[in-house]
Amino acid sequence: MLTVPVEHATARAAIALANRAPSVHNTQPWQWRLGDSSIHLFADSSRALPATDPDGRDLRISCGAALHHLRVALLAAGWSSRVHRLPDPARPGHLAAIELYPGEPTVEQLMLAAAIDNRRSDRRVMSTWPLPHQLLEELERAAEVEGAALRILTGEADRLHVAALVRHATVEQSLTPGLAEETAAWSGRGRGSRDGVPAVNVPRGPDGAIPVREFDVREQQQETLGRDETDGTVLALLATVDSSPLEELAAGEALSAVLLAATRWGVASDPISQPLEVASTRADLRRSLLADWGEPQLLLRLGWASISAQPVPRTGRRPVDDTIAPLAASWETVAGE
Repeated sequence: MLTVPVEHATARAAIALANRAPSVHNTQPWQWRLGDSSIHLFADSSRALPATDPDGRDLRISCGAALHHLRVALLAAGWSSRVHRLPDPARPGHLAAIELYPGEPTVEQLMLAAAIDNRRSDRRVMSTWPLPHQLLEELERAAEVEGAALRILTGEADRLHVAALVRHATVEQSLTPGLAEETAAWSGRGRGSRDGVPAVNVPRGPDGAIPVREFDVREQQQETLGRDETDGTVLALLATVDSSPLEELAAGEALSAVLLAATRWGVASDPISQPLEVASTRADLRRSLLADWGEPQLLLRLGWASISAQPVPRTGRRPVDDTIAPLAASWETVAGE
């Protein structure tokens, strides 16, 4: 496999799609650098959340999702990628170096690329229509290909336990200095905002089976449930072998793979990171749902949106050129190095 020079117009178009990846509070905490024959992904510490995410775990998961989005977008354009993850131990903010070589996408891979623009985080309650077993198996395989495990939580006891942990994490985080101000700074945005969480993407109460993170402003119409009807959310836990930065990056790539596969079939999805941001609730998830195997990285809500639901508004993204720099630019401007 001979690598080829990077055609910058193609790279720019693929990066524009990669930037549609989900990120904690829609911070988009990444920067891309273009070399003559490679694309590089860096963490952008200027967009980190020190109160919410002091260890940078959410940031690395977010960047992993952008990395997978980039791989999907490049393949749709006819370029396979060879990825070197965490290539420089001296620079932990240098998350990946991507080399290109010619590739031929399958129809299924083209459909995943098309799903990038259609994916949204849907925080509303889900309908009670069940998700087919075969579809859930496909999502499990998508995570496995990226080196993670997706555990579908089918029991009502697990759902109640996760809901309790979300509430407990909310209380714990309410006592964290600066966290309320940080969340307020990145939420309640208007429709035209280029980052952050718009108010129209957070449903007004009541919450469904799993509480929504406490945002100051909620303007989205919540779906109403019928008489004797309950939130049909299917919960899934994304886990990796350990909690290393490499595994957190892999968790983000698996998250992207699962979300795009779900979107391809019209399944609504909503990543939940809050109970993973608090040490005590993350340890509880590891013990109660993984039997102390591996490391829980993220929860997902999955399901069918109500037939009467309005489309979820598209969240903003930074101009693509603001996220790209030449590889030769000063390294001190990246990741706080």
